[in-house]
Amino acid sequence: MVVLTYTISLALSFATAFTGARYRPGSWYQSLRKPPGLPPPWVFPLVWTLLYILMALAAAMVWLAPAAPIRSAALILCALQLVANAAWSWIFFGRRRMLLAWLDLSLLFALVLIATILFFQIESVAGMLMLPYLLWLCVAFYLNGTVWWLNRAVSLR
Repeated sequence: MVVLTYTISLALSFATAFTGARYRPGSWYQSLRKPPGLPPPWVFPLVWTLLYILMALAAAMVWLAPAAPIRSAALILCALQLVANAAWSWIFFGRRRMLLAWLDLSLLFALVLIATILFFQIESVAGMLMLPYLLWLCVAFYLNGTVWWLNRAVSLR
């Protein structure tokens, strides 16, 4: 049961990663003005791979934890954040809607924050595993918002 839970959690997490990876930066993105502090391109797949593993481990820990009244809510929030996470790449790179992507990222951050708080209440290690994700979302929030701001004349979206 334990191995199956971790396997399913990793599969769901990497299905989200695969969905998002279908939409990549292209010549459109390369032509945009970028903010100071933008990490080099190789950082993104490395960081996201680690984050998907951590969030999968955290979700599996919560699933396997003793029954708690908030466990279902925590796992539903975790599933919803995976949907918002997968949507971001499609919105930003696929649809080129930078402002809408920033709004999606705002929703994503709220979902992850609440899920993390609930994870801490259920299994503290699971909550700790979500903290790097929250920190990276702060970086993503800055980057997405600044790219939109710097290029708002190009795209009023």
